[in-house]
Amino acid sequence: MSKRARFSEFAVRPGGNVYLNLDGGKLIEMALARGEGKFSEHGVLVVTTGRHTGRLAKDKFIVRDLVTIEDVWRRTTNKPMSKHGFAALQEDFFKHIAALDDLFVPDLFGGSQPAYRVGVRVVTEQAWHSHFARTMLVRPTALEMASFNTDYMLVDLSSFKADPARCEFRLKPAMDSDAKPATLPV
Repeated sequence: MSKRARFSEFAVRPGGNVYLNLDGGKLIEMALARGEGKFSEHGVLVVTTGRHTGRLAKDKFIVRDLVTIEDVWRRTTNKPMSKHGFAALQEDFFKHIAALDDLFVPDLFGGSQPAYRVGVRVVTEQAWHSHFARTMLVRPTALEMASFNTDYMLVDLSSFKADPARCEFRLKPAMDSDAKPATLPV
Protein backbone atom coordinates (compact mmCIF):
# COMPACT_ATOMS: atom_id res chain seq x y z
CA MET A 1 0.00 0.00 0.00
CA SER A 2 1.39 3.37 -0.85
CA LYS A 3 1.58 6.13 1.73
CA ARG A 4 -0.61 8.34 -0.41
CA ALA A 5 -3.38 5.76 -0.67
CA ARG A 6 -3.58 5.18 3.09
CA PHE A 7 -2.98 8.78 4.17
CA SER A 8 -6.33 9.89 2.77
CA GLU A 9 -7.98 8.03 5.67
CA PHE A 10 -6.78 10.66 8.13
CA ALA A 11 -8.55 13.96 8.44
CA VAL A 12 -8.27 16.21 11.46
CA ARG A 13 -10.92 18.77 12.39
CA PRO A 14 -11.38 21.63 9.91
CA GLY A 15 -8.50 24.05 10.42
CA GLY A 16 -6.33 21.34 12.00
CA ASN A 17 -2.84 20.40 10.88
CA VAL A 18 -1.14 17.20 9.75
CA TYR A 19 2.63 17.47 10.21
CA LEU A 20 4.33 15.00 7.89
CA ASN A 21 7.95 13.93 8.49
CA LEU A 22 9.10 16.78 10.74
CA ASP A 23 12.71 16.63 11.90
CA GLY A 24 13.64 16.00 15.52
CA GLY A 25 14.43 19.63 16.33
CA LYS A 26 11.06 20.84 15.07
CA LEU A 27 9.24 18.08 16.98
CA ILE A 28 11.01 19.04 20.23
CA GLU A 29 10.23 22.72 19.61
CA MET A 30 6.56 21.88 19.08
CA ALA A 31 6.43 19.56 22.11
CA LEU A 32 7.74 22.39 24.28
CA ALA A 33 5.33 24.96 22.77
CA ARG A 34 2.39 22.58 23.28
CA GLY A 35 3.31 21.92 26.94
CA GLU A 36 4.07 18.25 26.35
CA GLY A 37 7.39 18.44 28.19
CA LYS A 38 10.22 20.68 29.30
CA PHE A 39 13.97 20.85 29.04
CA SER A 40 16.06 19.35 31.83
CA GLU A 41 18.97 21.31 33.26
CA HIS A 42 21.11 19.48 30.67
CA GLY A 43 18.96 20.52 27.70
CA VAL A 44 17.17 17.20 27.19
CA LEU A 45 13.41 16.97 26.57
CA VAL A 46 11.68 15.51 29.64
CA VAL A 47 8.07 14.33 29.51
CA THR A 48 5.64 12.70 31.93
CA THR A 49 4.34 9.49 30.43
CA GLY A 50 1.33 9.04 32.70
CA ARG A 51 -0.09 6.01 34.44
CA HIS A 52 0.87 3.31 31.93
CA THR A 53 4.56 3.58 31.15
CA GLY A 54 5.24 0.18 29.64
CA ARG A 55 3.75 -2.57 27.56
CA LEU A 56 0.65 -4.13 29.09
CA ALA A 57 0.91 -7.80 28.22
CA LYS A 58 -2.75 -8.44 29.05
CA ASP A 59 -3.87 -5.72 26.63
CA LYS A 60 -2.29 -6.97 23.41
CA PHE A 61 -4.81 -8.26 20.87
CA ILE A 62 -4.35 -9.64 17.36
CA VAL A 63 -7.20 -10.35 14.98
CA ARG A 64 -7.83 -14.07 14.80
CA ASP A 65 -8.27 -15.08 11.17
CA LEU A 66 -6.87 -17.49 8.59
CA VAL A 67 -3.63 -15.48 8.39
CA THR A 68 -2.90 -15.49 12.14
CA ILE A 69 -4.62 -18.61 13.47
CA GLU A 70 -1.58 -20.87 13.02
CA ASP A 71 1.24 -18.31 13.20
CA VAL A 72 0.44 -16.31 16.35
CA TRP A 73 1.32 -17.83 19.70
CA ARG A 74 -1.59 -17.18 22.06
CA ARG A 75 -1.15 -17.76 25.75
CA THR A 76 -1.45 -14.92 28.27
CA THR A 77 -0.43 -12.43 25.57
CA ASN A 78 -1.52 -11.97 21.95
CA LYS A 79 -5.18 -12.39 22.80
CA PRO A 80 -7.59 -13.01 19.94
CA MET A 81 -9.79 -10.20 18.65
CA SER A 82 -12.53 -10.56 16.07
CA LYS A 83 -12.48 -8.69 12.78
CA HIS A 84 -15.69 -6.98 13.97
CA GLY A 85 -14.00 -5.72 17.17
CA PHE A 86 -11.00 -4.47 15.21
CA ALA A 87 -13.23 -2.71 12.68
CA ALA A 88 -15.12 -1.01 15.54
CA LEU A 89 -11.83 0.09 17.11
CA GLN A 90 -10.54 1.43 13.81
CA GLU A 91 -13.82 3.30 13.19
CA ASP A 92 -13.62 4.87 16.67
CA PHE A 93 -9.96 5.81 16.08
CA PHE A 94 -10.84 7.66 12.86
CA LYS A 95 -13.70 9.50 14.59
CA HIS A 96 -11.30 10.53 17.35
CA ILE A 97 -8.72 11.69 14.81
CA ALA A 98 -11.37 13.81 13.07
CA ALA A 99 -11.80 15.82 16.29
CA LEU A 100 -8.07 16.51 16.80
CA ASP A 101 -6.32 19.79 16.11
CA ASP A 102 -2.99 18.23 15.10
CA LEU A 103 -1.47 14.95 13.95
CA PHE A 104 2.23 14.14 13.66
CA VAL A 105 3.11 11.59 11.01
CA PRO A 106 6.64 10.30 10.46
CA ASP A 107 7.36 7.67 7.80
CA LEU A 108 10.04 5.31 9.11
CA PHE A 109 11.54 1.87 8.61
CA GLY A 110 11.37 -1.11 10.91
CA GLY A 111 14.61 -3.06 10.55
CA SER A 112 18.08 -1.78 9.79
CA GLN A 113 18.86 -4.09 6.88
CA PRO A 114 17.27 -2.91 3.60
CA ALA A 115 16.48 -6.45 2.46
CA TYR A 116 14.34 -7.08 5.55
CA ARG A 117 12.97 -3.69 6.49
CA VAL A 118 9.34 -2.64 6.36
CA GLY A 119 7.85 0.81 5.90
CA VAL A 120 6.06 2.05 9.02
CA ARG A 121 3.81 5.11 9.04
CA VAL A 122 3.42 6.33 12.62
CA VAL A 123 0.46 8.58 13.45
CA THR A 124 0.53 10.40 16.79
CA GLU A 125 -1.38 13.23 18.42
CA GLN A 126 1.62 14.43 20.44
CA ALA A 127 4.84 15.81 19.01
CA TRP A 128 7.00 14.02 21.57
CA HIS A 129 5.46 10.64 20.66
CA SER A 130 6.43 11.27 17.04
CA HIS A 131 9.94 12.22 18.16
CA PHE A 132 10.16 9.06 20.27
CA ALA A 133 9.10 6.94 17.26
CA ARG A 134 11.89 8.57 15.23
CA THR A 135 14.42 7.34 17.80
CA MET A 136 13.05 3.78 17.87
CA LEU A 137 12.78 3.20 14.12
CA VAL A 138 15.07 3.98 11.17
CA ARG A 139 14.69 7.35 9.45
CA PRO A 140 14.71 7.07 5.64
CA THR A 141 17.18 9.06 3.59
CA ALA A 142 15.81 11.61 1.10
CA LEU A 143 16.37 9.07 -1.69
CA GLU A 144 14.55 6.33 0.25
CA MET A 145 11.71 8.73 1.07
CA ALA A 146 11.07 9.35 -2.63
CA SER A 147 10.00 5.70 -3.05
CA PHE A 148 8.75 5.02 0.50
CA ASN A 149 5.84 2.59 0.83
CA THR A 150 3.84 1.98 4.00
CA ASP A 151 3.69 -1.69 4.99
CA TYR A 152 2.38 -1.03 8.49
CA MET A 153 0.64 1.87 10.13
CA LEU A 154 1.04 2.43 13.88
CA VAL A 155 -1.57 4.79 15.33
CA ASP A 156 -0.87 6.20 18.80
CA LEU A 157 -3.70 8.28 20.25
CA SER A 158 -2.95 8.88 23.90
CA SER A 159 -6.22 10.72 24.59
CA PHE A 160 -8.37 8.02 22.95
CA LYS A 161 -10.69 6.13 25.28
CA ALA A 162 -11.95 2.91 23.76
CA ASP A 163 -15.26 1.31 24.59
CA PRO A 164 -14.20 -2.17 25.84
CA ALA A 165 -17.58 -3.73 25.04
CA ARG A 166 -17.50 -2.41 21.48
CA CYS A 167 -13.82 -3.11 20.81
CA GLU A 168 -13.37 -6.34 22.86
CA PHE A 169 -10.72 -5.49 25.44
CA ARG A 170 -10.43 -4.53 29.11
CA LEU A 171 -9.13 -0.99 29.23
CA LYS A 172 -7.08 1.70 27.54
CA PRO A 173 -4.28 1.49 26.47
CA ALA A 174 -4.29 -1.54 24.25
CA MET A 175 -2.25 -2.77 21.33
CA ASP A 176 -4.23 -4.33 18.55
CA SER A 177 -3.31 -5.49 15.10
CA ASP A 178 -4.83 -6.91 12.00
CA ALA A 179 -2.64 -8.50 9.37
CA LYS A 180 -4.90 -7.09 6.63
CA PRO A 181 -4.92 -4.13 6.50
CA ALA A 182 -1.68 -3.77 8.38
CA THR A 183 -2.76 -1.22 10.97
CA LEU A 184 -1.64 -1.16 14.59
CA PRO A 185 -3.75 1.10 16.81
CA VAL A 186 -1.97 1.70 20.11
